[in-house]
Amino acid sequence: MSEVKVAKLTATQIDLELKRLPDWKLNSNGEIEKTFSFTGFPQSLLFVNSVGLLAESKNHHPDILIQWNKVKLTLTTHDAGGISAKDFDLAQATNALPSI
Repeated sequence: MSEVKVAKLTATQIDLELKRLPDWKLNSNGEIEKTFSFTGFPQSLLFVNSVGLLAESKNHHPDILIQWNKVKLTLTTHDAGGISAKDFDLAQATNALPSI
């Protein structure tokens, strides 16, 4: 059974999707990213663990940078060669995680 290839979104589609996701932006590498802020390192780790479980359930995994009370998530779909609907789906689900 072959896997269905995910389609890369156009610049117009990306702009429309970003308008629906507060604080997410397009970076210079053509990926979407957002930095989340917390009260300290333990809260950052709890958030990263929640993101990890969510990402695994969606079989789509972000790049994660942890800096004490900040966590930066970066999303792109390598199979699509850029940003796909999978990235926006995970970004929206991540925004819906409970505050820590």
